[in-house]
Amino acid sequence: MKVTVSRKAHFNAAHRLYRKDWSMEKNDLVFGKCNNPNYHGHNYELIVSVTGEIDQETGFVMDVKILSDLIKEHVENAFDHKNLNLDVPDFIDLNPTAENIAVVIWNKLRDHIKDSLDLEVVLYETPRNFVTYKGN
Repeated sequence: MKVTVSRKAHFNAAHRLYRKDWSMEKNDLVFGKCNNPNYHGHNYELIVSVTGEIDQETGFVMDVKILSDLIKEHVENAFDHKNLNLDVPDFIDLNPTAENIAVVIWNKLRDHIKDSLDLEVVLYETPRNFVTYKGN
């Protein structure tokens, strides 16, 4: 029997959506207000879910405290109150769209969670706009 365990977290960060190799006009056309040269911010909500078999010895799929600590160390500490474009090395050459942020978070966590467990990241950029990444 497979069960999913989830942990919710949040971080606040600024970003700018643009491509260095495009003109300002093309960036404005594609990214609109999100291409503001002075950046803009979001209060991101994050849900990290781990799915797998229940360990018969502990009764856990994964200890939620361990999951919480991994999110704190690898996501919140890295992204919270940062300018993603300037302060986070993962986005030096990667446009920090919600899609790319979710993939980066998944990759940061994947190595710290047993291979036998499925990992899913849901990232809310706004209460109505969110992306999901499951590693595929």
